Amino acid sequence: MSDAKNTNRYYAGMIIAMLFWGVAWTAGKVAAHHSNAEVAAFWRYAVSFITIIPVIWYLKTPLMTNRAGWLYMLVAGMLTSLFNYLFFAGLSHGQAGYGGTMVTALAPLFTYMMSIGILGTKVSTRQITALSIGVFGALILLRVPTEGFAFLNIESSYFLGCAVVWALVTIVSQKASKQADPMFYTLVVFGITGFVNMLFALPYHPFDFGAYDGTFWWTIVFIGLVPGTFSTALYFLSASKVGAHRTGVFMFIVPIGAIVSSWIVYGEGLALSTAIGCLFAFVAVFLFNTKKSVFFRE
Repeated sequence: MSDAKNTNRYYAGMIIAMLFWGVAWTAGKVAAHHSNAEVAAFWRYAVSFITIIPVIWYLKTPLMTNRAGWLYMLVAGMLTSLFNYLFFAGLSHGQAGYGGTMVTALAPLFTYMMSIGILGTKVSTRQITALSIGVFGALILLRVPTEGFAFLNIESSYFLGCAVVWALVTIVSQKASKQADPMFYTLVVFGITGFVNMLFALPYHPFDFGAYDGTFWWTIVFIGLVPGTFSTALYFLSASKVGAHRTGVFMFIVPIGAIVSSWIVYGEGLALSTAIGCLFAFVAVFLFNTKKSVFFRE
């Protein structure tokens, strides 16, 4: 019974982390509208880097890696800084609910495709079918059947870029997982991301605290502390107990937080194409991660 309770506790922790990651999309839109993409991008990870240090100390995380680990963390940090900018730039122009849904749905599909194309990962008949379903869902999510290539507008192009970059971050993270503790990896990546984003924010005077209102500061502290440090720590803790093969499915809780919070704050509605596309993508990720299937023989 105690094992079941502990498992349920970790499931709950994963759900909470995913919901806060979803809310971060709406909060990010608020921060972007009260500053600019460059400043918001810098302070988001600056806050996360500062606040994760006590967590690292409390967990007694080993601060060790090798040369390959440092290289992976450097690449991941630079890619995350690009994702971070695209995140806020996209939210400056587009809807938080759509962005959170689109990126969450497409990033795992791009990750699988890159793993197959770049890393030569072998796939089964079931997984090929899953990817085909996912591609179909992505086309619906991008509204290609009804609007053609209109998704290449300024709103969707930033979110599409986010999905591609995050897929690369995921692949690098998988490589780095054998080289360093996940929390130490997160600390370094947060630090590199914050530093790189700071370089691009300097022309906008990010340390001129009086130049930005209270709404910006409260929102950016929330994003950096809760969806950033708290949810990341909760995610790694829960993922280690739930199992890495199940975390992909939990990611589809993120759009719920994004859609509900964007509806409450901005009155954004949920398009039918977004819901259907996300559903197909969810099915694809579920099939890709399922060990056995009653429909296919491996």
